[in-house]
Amino acid sequence: MKYLLTFLLTLCLIQFSTAQGIRGTIKTTKGEVLPYAAIVVKGTSNGAVTNAEGRYEIPLKPGKYAIVFQYLGFQAQEKTVEIGSGWQTIDVTMEEQAFRLQEVQARQGKEDPAYSIMRRAIAKAKYHELQVMSYTARAYTKTSFTVTDLPMQFMYRKQLKEAEKDGFKIGVPMLYESVSEVTFRQPNTYRHRLMATRSSMGDNVSVNDYFLSSFYRPEVNNAVSPLSPKAFAYYKFEYQGTFSERGIDVSKIAVKPRAYGEGVFRGTIFIIEDTWAIHSLQLETRNPLGFDIKIRQVYSPVQNVWLPVNQRYNLEGKIMGAAGNAQFVISQTFSKLQVNPAFVEEVKIIDEKVEKPAVRLSNKDIKGQKLEDKIARQKEYSAKDFKKLLKEYEKQEYQAKKERNEEVEVARNDSTVIDSLASKRGNAFWDSLRTVPLTSAEIKSYVKRDSLQIVRKIEVQKDSTKAVKDSTRKQRSSKTFKPGQIISGNTWTFSPRTALTWASPLEKIYYNTVEGYTVDLGLRLRYHLRKPQKDSTRRRVTYKPTPDLTVGGAGRYEFGMKRFIGTGGITYNYKTTNVSLTGGRWVNQFNPNEPISPFLNSLTSLLFERNFAKFYQRDFLRLGVAAQPFKSRINVTGSLEYAERTELANYRENLKPWINWNQYSFTPNRPTNAELVSAGFPENQALIFNIAVSGKLAATKYRIRNGRRVASRNNSPELTLNYRKGIPFQSGVVEASDVDYDFLQAGLSHSFETGIRSRLSYNVSAGAFLNDKAVFFPDFKHFQGNEFFLQQGDPTAIFRMLPYYQYSTGKRFVEGHVLMEYRKFLITQLTLVRLTGLKENLFVHYLGTPSSRNYTEVGYALDGLIPGIFPFFRIEVISQWQDWQYQKLGFRIGTTLKFR
Repeated sequence: MKYLLTFLLTLCLIQFSTAQGIRGTIKTTKGEVLPYAAIVVKGTSNGAVTNAEGRYEIPLKPGKYAIVFQYLGFQAQEKTVEIGSGWQTIDVTMEEQAFRLQEVQARQGKEDPAYSIMRRAIAKAKYHELQVMSYTARAYTKTSFTVTDLPMQFMYRKQLKEAEKDGFKIGVPMLYESVSEVTFRQPNTYRHRLMATRSSMGDNVSVNDYFLSSFYRPEVNNAVSPLSPKAFAYYKFEYQGTFSERGIDVSKIAVKPRAYGEGVFRGTIFIIEDTWAIHSLQLETRNPLGFDIKIRQVYSPVQNVWLPVNQRYNLEGKIMGAAGNAQFVISQTFSKLQVNPAFVEEVKIIDEKVEKPAVRLSNKDIKGQKLEDKIARQKEYSAKDFKKLLKEYEKQEYQAKKERNEEVEVARNDSTVIDSLASKRGNAFWDSLRTVPLTSAEIKSYVKRDSLQIVRKIEVQKDSTKAVKDSTRKQRSSKTFKPGQIISGNTWTFSPRTALTWASPLEKIYYNTVEGYTVDLGLRLRYHLRKPQKDSTRRRVTYKPTPDLTVGGAGRYEFGMKRFIGTGGITYNYKTTNVSLTGGRWVNQFNPNEPISPFLNSLTSLLFERNFAKFYQRDFLRLGVAAQPFKSRINVTGSLEYAERTELANYRENLKPWINWNQYSFTPNRPTNAELVSAGFPENQALIFNIAVSGKLAATKYRIRNGRRVASRNNSPELTLNYRKGIPFQSGVVEASDVDYDFLQAGLSHSFETGIRSRLSYNVSAGAFLNDKAVFFPDFKHFQGNEFFLQQGDPTAIFRMLPYYQYSTGKRFVEGHVLMEYRKFLITQLTLVRLTGLKENLFVHYLGTPSSRNYTEVGYALDGLIPGIFPFFRIEVISQWQDWQYQKLGFRIGTTLKFR
């Protein structure tokens, strides 16, 4: 029965349909198949792509067609076919492309003609980018993903066995297919409708977001495009010949990066003479994680606009020891194409280094002129003048948007809708839309999957009563309490609106010299105030930004102090506003930013006998508010807290490290501070008001994804203002507030690219206690220091060797951090070193307080020390200075990951 079922399924997958069209195989003159060759119906963007076996198939309605066969490096062929009923077999043999060299190439001492071609192509890149106002395209995407190596498989043997039931196997490709309808509107709006998706791994919907970045833009996924205005700073170009095809001349240009690595491409780009549009390209680059990416695109004319109809991406690499590769094949058919009327007229671009333009434009000739009218009157421009003209056009479009009250800060607007039948399409649907035929191995992969699914359905149907019981049990399982969940933690979903979460106590087991061993517990109840609405972009229930309430608490048992402490509170959320009321008793670090995490402090205390974290007890009641007004352009946080603060000491019975060191010993819980004879403080009460406001100094660019707005990274400096007031009062009703101070702080931070893989980041701040009548040590301004050899956190906000509380201040301070990341500096001048993903950094940290004596750190770091396995590690060498005098040298092993 099993073999009969497999046989029938195979017949269903490979059966000949009653449709008509052409199919066949494309080979070289040597008989070698050409995988992923492009086949285009002339005059349209309809077409197909050969599979890995060189086979293609295009359904066509009856009629006469001209079919163009293309493959990079081979002569394009055009064949005329007349389609009746049924399929025609047309096998094609392609010959290698013959190139001719321009005469100027033979002249010694002359500039390579590639530079003249590229100057004109770059001048016209913006023209081609803006040429299409809108379009609708049907995109077929086939993704093949293979895990080639997976270390330490014994750690997740159970998960691998479950995955193997759905067809996963190391070394065996996993296949995903999708058909999407993509609608584009200038300048940056994309609408995706996933019509169908299919996977050899099961029925899970996977949105294969194919790459929509254009090589006409200055950057493609953070790499400099060969058509970028700054391309000559990063690339050398070499002319390799010209060929004629369908009445046009196409030049082959070798793209040679001045220093290959992340952020630049190498390979070949083909440019059409006179129009200076892309004909095709074959490029490769490397991403920040060390994955090699190979890109191949073939363009075809649609309404006289050359558009990418066939794309292929290969990714290969290793991370965290796991190795794999992926292939993306994308075939697009464009419809409803609307060409910008300002870019209909063709213009001639003059390279001023080769010939003089007949007319030169002044700023007066360009400013305020409509591009459409200007091109209608003048057909010839220098490359320089044409770029100025396009820049003026963009300024006018920007102003027009503002006048229409359109959002000009949106850098990209994407939305995705998944058809409810996306994962349920039958073979007939796929046969009519699949533009890349399945290979024999892929057909077998689907046959195996479909066989497993049908066998499972038959087994379930044998006992329908059991199926109903299993379904009911599954629905109830999310509401049922099991004793083991006390240890493992769980979330119980009582309704679409209500969920209760219990955090596993195993997640937070720590040690310190004050509390001894501690175990943290957490319970949270969340209630959505409105009914859930299904998100059309995913197959799960999500919620619109509607009000919700969260009631929760955190508890801790301190084994050393033999007591239980805890906090509780209620939080109200609505869109970008959050209001909370919390209170209880907790043990906190003096620095609320926790310069050393509880986890790391546990390790240093138990293994190295070094208790860096210092604590005090806080009994408090706090009202907090957070909001993002003005479309999230500004962040505002505020709080009013009344607390009783108590100094804590080490408990002798807690001072039990796992390893005793002669050179180290536990220190008292009272920090050492240069401004105070003693950092100790009496038990006190404090009423504290705090408000912080932050925002970008310039207009912020945003990317919108399914209605969610996300600010672009570091596109303008951010200013932060913070005011904290210790409010004194005396009352017979409640206990008094012993504090009396006013603290004001201002900060400025920014991070921006200075080149490919090069970045400058800075973070400066200054502040003072304008009134310091009654300031206790918990109220001091504390800094992010570090006294351990492991460095973690934001490298532009943390000192490397600063004692945690030595220079905390109750007076005034100036703090500055500068980080410079270099693509090429010292050892990264070597290409082999740079290709490993290694990056060099220089950094400077400064702290000025009344007692810090101009504390300064100057350091050098290497990022990405373990490429392909754990690229987040770095090693640092730091020199420490005070009053501009050298003090000592230190080393740190660093990571940008944060441990809690």
